[in-house]
Amino acid sequence: MNNLLNFLVKHVSWFVFIFYVIMSCVLLFNNNPYQQSVYLTSANGLSATVYKAYSTVTSYFNLRTINDELQQRNAALEMQVIGLEKQVDNLKIQLPDTNGVQPLLRQYNYVVANVISNSVSQPYNYITIDRGALDGIEPEMGVVDHNGVVGIVNAVGRHSARIISLLNPYMRLSCKVKRNNYFGSMMWDGRNPEYATLQELPKQGHYLKGDTVVTSGYSAVFPEGIIVGYVVSKERDMSGTFVSLKVRLATNFMQLSTVRAVKNKMKVELKALESKDENKQAAEQQKAQDATKRKLDRAAAKAAQAREGRKEAKRP
Repeated sequence: MNNLLNFLVKHVSWFVFIFYVIMSCVLLFNNNPYQQSVYLTSANGLSATVYKAYSTVTSYFNLRTINDELQQRNAALEMQVIGLEKQVDNLKIQLPDTNGVQPLLRQYNYVVANVISNSVSQPYNYITIDRGALDGIEPEMGVVDHNGVVGIVNAVGRHSARIISLLNPYMRLSCKVKRNNYFGSMMWDGRNPEYATLQELPKQGHYLKGDTVVTSGYSAVFPEGIIVGYVVSKERDMSGTFVSLKVRLATNFMQLSTVRAVKNKMKVELKALESKDENKQAAEQQKAQDATKRKLDRAAAKAAQAREGRKEAKRP
């Protein structure tokens, strides 16, 4: 307390000076219109500069939230575009009941996630995201970003999931050339992360540099029409029956940040139908094998009887 009093007494002249300066400024700006306008103009300029700096800082820290919102809106718009394209195709072929066609938009849903781990230089590349089973992520869900296809979910935890990247030789993606609908299988050759190869295309097809390659929709993983890449050149196929195309991937795997996992609401139904077909084929194959076995058994029995007959005939 004594130190405070000593400080005030020692600097009392400065406090009196500051008080008089403040009172002079108040009287000057309140009683003189010109000085008042100068003060208000300067104060507004200073406050505008401060508010601008504050807005810049807060905007920077809100970029993640804004990016997530934009990704969600972008995903919704992509689903709408895919649905509209499907409806247009259905109208072009004049289905008898166009009102009963379920828009493809209703078939798919999505979950936005952030990439927390990614590799592009390994022989077998994987991606980890910060969404898991509690967020609706399931195995075999397709994953895309704002540019194109990223990969397929293959392992799911409670709060995270692992994705087989398109830059992984284990992954083969059914794709087609958008211009002519010829389809093949997309596979990464393990070299450049910017390119992949579209294999097993019909040799009679006509392919041009710059052709867009999209998902074929022949599986329950990706909707039809998601961009995969663009044709760069035609490659030689040693078999001579098919054609391979070098494709520049639309997705920049070296800058992945936000992705979307696509959920097919009809996946269970489609899998059930595929399982029925597989079971039916297996039953038919088993039936054919049983029939062949019975024929062979009868033939073997007849051969045995013939041998016994020949032996009996040779006996004196």
